[in-house]
Amino acid sequence: MNERFTPILSWIVALLVPFFLILTGLRLLLTPVFPEIEYRMPAFPADEYGFTMQDRLHWSKIAVQYLVNSADITYLSALRFSDGTPVYNERELRHMIDVKRVVKGALNVWYTASGLLILLGLWAWRGKWWPAYRRGLRRGGWITLGIMGAILLFALISFWNFFVFFHKIFFQGDTWLFLFSDTLIRLFPLRFWQDVFLLEGVLVLGGALGLALGLKPKTN
Repeated sequence: MNERFTPILSWIVALLVPFFLILTGLRLLLTPVFPEIEYRMPAFPADEYGFTMQDRLHWSKIAVQYLVNSADITYLSALRFSDGTPVYNERELRHMIDVKRVVKGALNVWYTASGLLILLGLWAWRGKWWPAYRRGLRRGGWITLGIMGAILLFALISFWNFFVFFHKIFFQGDTWLFLFSDTLIRLFPLRFWQDVFLLEGVLVLGGALGLALGLKPKTN
């Protein structure tokens, strides 16, 4: 490996790390395990319209599965409550289509970042620029800490403003606003999203600290 290119490759690694860490946290949360834990958290608000914990677990797991599988919106639009009424109204279904589009795009970025980091790691090992690769990982850890620190600070100052800002970035108009009686709000109230961002922060900051502090240059 020509030593002139190793700093560039190291910076490429560093810039891939935030995408990898942040989206790894997202992927870990997009599993049925998180609702199992979240709905059992102390003081988690009950549904004023009658969903039991088991109801929430049942319907939320189907919603999560829809976001990560290859099915179209009929996966959700065909769902009915025991009295025959649809589980989701048209506005909710349109929003879930948008959410799936965003999730699929994010996961594609995650797959790409993960694959590139693996390929660059193998190249670094065989091309004898492994120390530069490690520096890139460490630098990426510090970059991620800065990004997540700013995001968490914003969220802590005013979670609602952060929540609105987040949706305005990824969704058009007010299609993400619903009635309290709508299924999506009953399954995923604001407290749910507060805990999502908190756990995402913990996961990402943990990974970033591991890279930033765990890959220090070896001293003799």
